[in-house]
Amino acid sequence: MTPRRILLTGASGFIGTALLERFADREDLHWHGIGRRRLAQANYSAIDLSRPFDLDFRADVVIHAAARSSPWGTRADYERHNVAATRTVLDWCRCNGRPRLVYVSSSSVFYRDCDQFDLTEDSPIGPAFVNDYAATKYAGEQLVAGYEGSWVIARPRAVFGPGDTVLFPRILRAARRGRLPLIDTGGAPAVGDLIYIETLCDYLLTLALRDDLTGSYNLTNAAPIAIQDFLLTAFGKLGLPRPQRRVSLRLARTAATAGEWIYRLLRLPGEPPITRFGVAVFTQSKTFDVTRALRDLGPPSVSLEEGVERFVAWQLGQC
Repeated sequence: MTPRRILLTGASGFIGTALLERFADREDLHWHGIGRRRLAQANYSAIDLSRPFDLDFRADVVIHAAARSSPWGTRADYERHNVAATRTVLDWCRCNGRPRLVYVSSSSVFYRDCDQFDLTEDSPIGPAFVNDYAATKYAGEQLVAGYEGSWVIARPRAVFGPGDTVLFPRILRAARRGRLPLIDTGGAPAVGDLIYIETLCDYLLTLALRDDLTGSYNLTNAAPIAIQDFLLTAFGKLGLPRPQRRVSLRLARTAATAGEWIYRLLRLPGEPPITRFGVAVFTQSKTFDVTRALRDLGPPSVSLEEGVERFVAWQLGQC
């Protein structure tokens, strides 16, 4: 069998690294990775996707996972890494045989400043977005929808697992420093979906190899959980102290808004200790109907419970 040749953008990031590691032994797959960082490894190229590039690699499939996924940054940063880079990848595809394209988008394209339950692939998107990340990921989706080759859009929700650089590291750092309060919403606890990194990798590979699948897919572990209870359970497994401070939702939002303004006005390095998006993650319910993914891609390959155990074991190994 001739191996399927897969070009992976974002190969030095969380999702990209996990994909390469999970399928490293598959003899029916031949990978070439692209990333912003310079790495001394075979089948990898350091390329700035915001500018046209050339690459001596004939791809059957492109998995475009490169993005600026941090919850904090300038609009220009997001436009460069999420929109311009997607346009560049599409241009490369058009000039190199129009391979199948898997675009890794984000569930945040759906988000509004309220609770949202059972979101489907057909739920309304825009015209307003919760942040620049969501807006630019959707702009990337619109570019992909105009691609003349075969394409599919994946919208994972809250990816976690070993190697995570975005979701849990910020939370765990705050918890270790005693700076993570419990936010009192004054109502029912926020409920949300997550997806374990290996489950996501398996879904993305299925989308890459099955030419009959098109359109968009919401991707989760199909197991909504109470967000703050989930975090407290994880803290217990990691031996972290349970947060003692409780703050109101109003105070948390006010503090986040003030912090963002200060960081922008003074152009401070790094990111605010808390953002409005971060407050929303803890206090607003976001659940997804993944009927389409379960039908076409199958059940999660790793359960949420097993994923938590693996993530905790990995975290403990970092200490």
